[in-house]
Amino acid sequence: MESFAIIRADDDSKLKTALADLERHGGLTFVDAPKELNPDFADRILLDIMQLREDELRWECKVAAIVPLHESAGVAIDTLKKIHPPAHIIIVSPRYSVFNELLGSVGTLPALEGYRKPPSYTDF
Repeated sequence: MESFAIIRADDDSKLKTALADLERHGGLTFVDAPKELNPDFADRILLDIMQLREDELRWECKVAAIVPLHESAGVAIDTLKKIHPPAHIIIVSPRYSVFNELLGSVGTLPALEGYRKPPSYTDF
């Protein structure tokens, strides 16, 4: 595992579509199934990584998820620039202090209900 993707969204539909976009259109490889993440914690991660104050947060997410990625943060970020998913995605690399906190807690988080790996185009 090289990095984490934190997905912040307004609703479950956008959250799951963004995850599917990462796999199908972005070609990113998930190390494990996506996990539910507390929306407040996802917002805190954003503030920490972007070095923002709480009053600088444009909107609070309603739902959030985390997924560990095989790809490095640089590859994941380049992929995001090309696919434009319908949710806000933060890529967390080992260079951020929150990475180790996530590494220690991701195994205890509940699986994201209702998410299924999208079929590849070759499955049709």
